[in-house]
Amino acid sequence: MLNSEKIANEFYQNLGKLFYAVAMADHNVRPKEVERLRKYVRQYWLEVDKFEDEFHTDAAYQIEIVFDWLDDEEKDGEEYFKEFKEFYMEHHEKFPETIKELIVETAESIASSFAGKNRSEMLTIFKLKQLFNH
Repeated sequence: MLNSEKIANEFYQNLGKLFYAVAMADHNVRPKEVERLRKYVRQYWLEVDKFEDEFHTDAAYQIEIVFDWLDDEEKDGEEYFKEFKEFYMEHHEKFPETIKELIVETAESIASSFAGKNRSEMLTIFKLKQLFNH
């Protein structure tokens, strides 16, 4: 799937951007959404591949690192969805069906972790599904 550490790190960093965009769709990242993200990283994303970052940590932790960094910046998530979309368009071959399914599942889980999915989060997930079916 991922053929280099550089692409693996970019892949996970862009997932961090995407998941932040989902959580921030309603202009508020809640602790429950962050908890759910961490749970998914540990339960599912660490198993995806064996790539490590430059600190010899599983590259999947880049998802959390980028998400936390963006959360500290408190910027609008729409820009980060666009960045994820650009990465996906450029590297769509790195996204087999199983990975797309896990991405959507993670996004939906984050969105529903606090009082169910709201309209703006559902719209972001709809755009994600459209992107993957393009």
